[in-house]
Amino acid sequence: MPHAGDPARISPTLGAGEIRALAARLGLRPTKGWGQNFVIDANTVHKIVRAAQVGSDDHVIEVGPGLGSLTLALLPRVGRVTAIEIDPVLAGELPHTVARHAPESADRLELVHADALQVTELAGPPPTALVANLPYNVSVPVVLSFLERFESIERVLVMVQLEVAERLAATPGSKIYGVPSVKAAWYAQVRLADRVGRNVFWPAPKVDSGLVEMRRRPAPVTTASRKDVFACIDAAFAQRRKTLRAALAGWAGSAQHAEQVLRAAGVDPQLRGERLGIQDFAVIAAARSA
Repeated sequence: MPHAGDPARISPTLGAGEIRALAARLGLRPTKGWGQNFVIDANTVHKIVRAAQVGSDDHVIEVGPGLGSLTLALLPRVGRVTAIEIDPVLAGELPHTVARHAPESADRLELVHADALQVTELAGPPPTALVANLPYNVSVPVVLSFLERFESIERVLVMVQLEVAERLAATPGSKIYGVPSVKAAWYAQVRLADRVGRNVFWPAPKVDSGLVEMRRRPAPVTTASRKDVFACIDAAFAQRRKTLRAALAGWAGSAQHAEQVLRAAGVDPQLRGERLGIQDFAVIAAARSA
């Protein structure tokens, strides 16, 4: 079976006309509530698959497969795709779409009709990658929850709103660095892999998109739990204009105790949260419980 990047393999996908015709046959009107914007450009679909660097040994999770363009492109390249779809009409149609366009790969598809944020376990071998065009309204919670629940996921390649992509990949000191940036860094090395224009979607969103690549790495070394570290991060950014001494007062019990914890962690209490990396927050959380 070919691996990602094999130029000889042209995966099936759906053209713009086919997507609109399929939606019309299903009586489908994309809903804002579920963040439905379908990719109608085959080149973009193949770009996602190439960037994901997945191959025959991978079990890929796809959240929000929609009408199936990305699913069709993934199936010939990977060992298994588990597609998680909340829309009952789309969930019911996807296996038929795969059977029509890629019958030789149909047995590699597992369809889960569910809210992805409620999924805590999956059938089959442990998933190794998350590859998806994510609904804008749940993109960060989906990414963080799957990295938390499925430690076997080694790689993530997702298309999200460009602003969200830039925030996830932001580094300390940046104006857009915040809670998503720090929490994502707990799990992985994150980078903005590419930018995507709005015209590759139907309906076209009002904003551009970005491809975010994540490579899992070991969690920071700390005696604090992930829950405690994340609580510290949330407190530090809840009022990001405040110094850490003031911002962490509630979390630590008082401003005075916050200052003591920060000094024990080797962090200047007058700094703001946006100056710290994930390892800094891990040390601060450990200092509070010491």
